Amino acid sequence: MDARPPACIGVFDSGVGGLSVLRALKRRLPDAPLCYLADSAHAPYGELPPSRIVERSDHLTRVLRQQGARLIVVACNTATAVAIDELRRRFPSVPFVGVEPGVKPATLLSARRRIVVLATPATVASLRLRALVARHGSDCRVDLVACPGLADLVEQGLDDARALGDVMATIVQAVRHAEADTVVLGCTHYPFVATELTSALGPDVRLVDTADAVAEQAARLWSELAVPGASPACVPREAPLRLYSSGDGTTLRRMVSQWLGQALEVSAPPALL
Repeated sequence: MDARPPACIGVFDSGVGGLSVLRALKRRLPDAPLCYLADSAHAPYGELPPSRIVERSDHLTRVLRQQGARLIVVACNTATAVAIDELRRRFPSVPFVGVEPGVKPATLLSARRRIVVLATPATVASLRLRALVARHGSDCRVDLVACPGLADLVEQGLDDARALGDVMATIVQAVRHAEADTVVLGCTHYPFVATELTSALGPDVRLVDTADAVAEQAARLWSELAVPGASPACVPREAPLRLYSSGDGTTLRRMVSQWLGQALEVSAPPALL
C-alpha cells in the first residue's frame, strides 16, 4: 500500500502572515489540498541574518515535500527576497511561487508618482527589492520604509494596542513625509492591519496587496502539474487544509478561525525522515 501523503500545495511563512496568501489560495483553488507551515518559533524572519533565513526556508521546504507538497508557495516576503533563488537551486524539480511587494501595480495606481513600500528590515535591505524598484518604479519616487516589530505584533495577535499605535504613528509620518498616495504592503503580515493602516493614513492613500496575484500564479502552476487531487472529483478524503506550527499554535488557530472561517487543529511539524 502507498503510504505517501496525498499531493498538495505547500505554503510556508515565518508565522501567521502567510494566512493572507492562504486565504487567497483557498478562494482561487477551493478544492486543492493545502498544507500550511508557520515557523512561529523563529518568527519574525525580518530581523534574522540572511544565512539563517535560508537555513529555515530549506528546512520548511523539506518538511512540506515530505508531507506531499508538489508546489510550494513561499508566503513570506522576507524569505522570498532572501532565500527563493537558493531554494530553486537546491530543489530544481519543485515549482516555487514567491511573494514580492506590488511595486508594479502601485505605479499604475499612483497619481502623484509617489509610493511607499512598507516591509521588514531584511526585505528593505535585500538586493531583490532594490532590483524590483529599479525595474518597475524608475518613473516614480519609491521610499522603502522598514517596519521593525510590526510583523511581531501580528504574530502576538495584535493584543498590544499601544505598541501598534506607535508603529502606525511612525508609518504615517513616513508616508506624509514622502507625500505618497499609494502604500505597498511588503510583508504578508501587514494585510492583517490594513484596517488600522487605512484609518491612520486616510481614504486618499491606497493600499496594495499582491495575495490574489500570487494565488493566480499558484493556480496556473498547479493546473500544469496535473497531479491526482487537482480536480474537485479527486480531492482525497483527508482534510483539505493541514496546519503546522513550529511554535505555539494558539494565534495561528485563532487567526484561521477569524480569517478563513474554519476551526482547525494546529500540529507540530513532523520530523524530517
